[in-house]
Amino acid sequence: MKVILLEDIKGVGKKGEILEASEGYARNFLLPRKLAIEANKQNVLELEAKKKSEENKRQAELDAAREMKEILENLSIDLYVKAGESGKLFGSVTNKEIAQALEEQKNIQIDRKKISIRNIKSVGEEKADIKLHPKVSAQLKLNILGLKD
Repeated sequence: MKVILLEDIKGVGKKGEILEASEGYARNFLLPRKLAIEANKQNVLELEAKKKSEENKRQAELDAAREMKEILENLSIDLYVKAGESGKLFGSVTNKEIAQALEEQKNIQIDRKKISIRNIKSVGEEKADIKLHPKVSAQLKLNILGLKD
């Protein structure tokens, strides 16, 4: 009997797969536990439509990430941090500070967890990596400006 899996089943298959299962296994285990549905024409068409819409959604997310990458790579953010006479910072710049500055200066919201920076300890120009999508990351220019106390 042909069935469409509704969940991942270890040793059997992944969600959305159409597979041939024995009549007893399908009727007594998969179907009653709602782990699978029978693979008739209507269910197969619904599965294909669902896969197509998910693919379109993933492509739209990827396109949006690429657009955001273009925007971010053409921006420069100014960060004002307390610094000494030699330009050495008191503390360091954090990804939270970068996310706040990006929202305040350019009105772009990025989750601070997506921003990665190396340890910035002095005044000058730096770059921050921003992971927008598993396949897309951008580099944001940072101008670290010192505030003298």
